[in-house]
Amino acid sequence: MTAFESWVGRTECADDTVAAMPVAALAATLDVDAPRDAMPPLWHWIFFTPKARASEIDPDGHPRRGGFLPPVPLPRRMWAGGRLSWHEPLRVGDAVTRTSRIERISERQGRSGTLVFVTVRHEIAGPRGLALTEEHDIVYRDAPREGDAAPPAQAAPTDERFSREIVPDPVLLFRYSALTFNGHRIHYDRSYVTEVEGYPGLVVHGPLIATLLMQLARSERPGLVARRFEFKAVHPVFDIHRFHVCGRDEGPGRFALWARDHQGRLAMQATLDFSE
Repeated sequence: MTAFESWVGRTECADDTVAAMPVAALAATLDVDAPRDAMPPLWHWIFFTPKARASEIDPDGHPRRGGFLPPVPLPRRMWAGGRLSWHEPLRVGDAVTRTSRIERISERQGRSGTLVFVTVRHEIAGPRGLALTEEHDIVYRDAPREGDAAPPAQAAPTDERFSREIVPDPVLLFRYSALTFNGHRIHYDRSYVTEVEGYPGLVVHGPLIATLLMQLARSERPGLVARRFEFKAVHPVFDIHRFHVCGRDEGPGRFALWARDHQGRLAMQATLDFSE
């Protein structure tokens, strides 16, 4: 970890425009109407996409390590979760700036080996000032070893008050990868994900699951204004099985949200604070 200490505090800035085309394309991907004014919460993930050249891509499809993010020498890297707060809406046509800073890097020993967590703080500002702040947790981990026992699964709650079944077909995963310019091969390359990374099927994107949870909440309470959202990826879900996004009231202005896989395992848990 000493080798990565110099990365803490690193910053980078990026500019983008909330263009109508990708917003309409994400709406089509999620099978909803395109917004006419304010962009729905979590849709900002289709902007500020990575721009690594083809010669700068690692074998897993991610940009080569060692630029803004530290070169953690562990083969698997995934979106572990995050915490977001909204201050002003982003609207189609807005010119926006994102300032990113590496907040912390930590190492843990898990059941499957070494885990390294990198937390990046983003601040996105538009013409009306600061629009949202986000802490993005990235986890790097060892590849599974032959004979390793699978970690015990956590059962998902079954007391939801509202839910939706999701069919994570390859088209959905491909379209979301394309919109976010995410080259990670676990989401679209079946031979790679099964033969190299050892998963049983294409992995559903963590931010896509989070977006589906937010969409469920907004369908349940159409007038809500998201204030804070916290989520954590617990167990992967794959395109070979359907899963459910679920929720319940946790008191005024708060929803508990989660994703449950086909075997009843908890895939993601989240809380949403909102006003109406």
